[in-house]
Amino acid sequence: MRDLTEGKEGSLIFKFAMPMLLGNVFQQLYTIVNSVIVGHVLGKTALAAIGASFPIIFALISMIIGIATGSTIVIAQYFGAKDIDKVRKSIDTMYIFLFFASIVISILGIVFSESIFRLTGLPEEVIPEAKIYINIYLAGIIFLFGFNGTSAALRGLGDSKTPLYFLVIANVVNIFLDLLFMVVFKMGVEGAALGTVISQAGAFITMIIYLNRKNDLVKLYIRKLQFNKEIFIKSIKIGVPTGFQQTFVALGMIALYGIVNKHGTDVIAAYSAAGRLDSLASLPAMNFGAALSAFVGQNLGANKPHRVKNGLKATFLMTSVVSIAVTILNVFFGRYIMAMFTTDINVIEVGYQYLVIVSSFYIVFSTMFVIGGVMRGAGDTLIPMFITLFALWVVRIPMAYFLAPRFGVIGIWWAIPIGWGVGMILSYSYYLTGRWKRKVVVKYQEKTSVEIIENDII
Repeated sequence: MRDLTEGKEGSLIFKFAMPMLLGNVFQQLYTIVNSVIVGHVLGKTALAAIGASFPIIFALISMIIGIATGSTIVIAQYFGAKDIDKVRKSIDTMYIFLFFASIVISILGIVFSESIFRLTGLPEEVIPEAKIYINIYLAGIIFLFGFNGTSAALRGLGDSKTPLYFLVIANVVNIFLDLLFMVVFKMGVEGAALGTVISQAGAFITMIIYLNRKNDLVKLYIRKLQFNKEIFIKSIKIGVPTGFQQTFVALGMIALYGIVNKHGTDVIAAYSAAGRLDSLASLPAMNFGAALSAFVGQNLGANKPHRVKNGLKATFLMTSVVSIAVTILNVFFGRYIMAMFTTDINVIEVGYQYLVIVSSFYIVFSTMFVIGGVMRGAGDTLIPMFITLFALWVVRIPMAYFLAPRFGVIGIWWAIPIGWGVGMILSYSYYLTGRWKRKVVVKYQEKTSVEIIENDII
């Protein structure tokens, strides 16, 4: 556990963010390796099938992950206020919610997956493999929720290292299982899905066993779990806007796939492969934003709002440097990177066009995400939700529909950074108003000048 309320802001955020970033980079590297194996062993149809499954999976789990994020913020603020009893109750309540939510998501996803694929216009030759992959993946979603929920609780307590260790082990096992199932046993996309489910289950179960022995706060004893309605309502109030935001982002991804699908399997495969690289490149902004949220949550809970601005400046500087470096890498070496996924020249060229256009604006994306991290850490998730939905559904998707008939797939790619630009401007404008400070769960009182002098003397 790490106390983020004392010490140099930038150093604390960096040290807290790096384990999360390394873990997620490692996880994304797994998905890239998985896509490389699928692309070369099973072909571009299987690559397109798995790529088309992820937006649907994301849409199904986004609301649940959003509420878990709300729990993280509540846990962080109670931990900052040193209210350990409510920290434990918050963690128990989150586990109970995630268990029942996983059952509902599994059933809904398996029942409606094929209909969703057809609704988005996925080519007929891709649908059978996509359906097999997503159904197996969703059958084991309880382990994904369990692992992510436990990781979220630990992050709220300032521990970002423990999830990293188990994530690294899980991904190494996942790669081994992919090679075993797809290359040795010739299981096709079933092997890719089974490898993921088995590794997620192993990561969750082993992490719980470890925490039950080593951690005083994050323990999972099923018979001792207690549901706290008051804390759950607080988590809902914070998490639902984030969940809606992520859900509509996922639906936006599905809508974008609906536009991409009209251009055939080659473009779908290119978009799927380039999307893996794009996800990897966006991780610094997302993880530093998440670290900043925990930092803001703890400091506002500890009645130290003056540290928030310094934390934002430091995080912005770090993510900007990384964004520029990744942009340069993609622009100059994008074709070589795309060639890892396939030998199809057309797929490589389409994917490279995507990388050049989108990666040139990573700094805009990172700025938007970091500013949102401040507001979410304070518990203000409603306005960021509206900003994201506006940038996506009023700007990006309509622009993609408008530009695609006129410029082809390049028009679709350009719609993405245009949406980011609008989102960044709106996020910064709202941050300047300072209204997000009023949403803190653990209310603080502004100190008078006399109290400040007394504290300095002490």
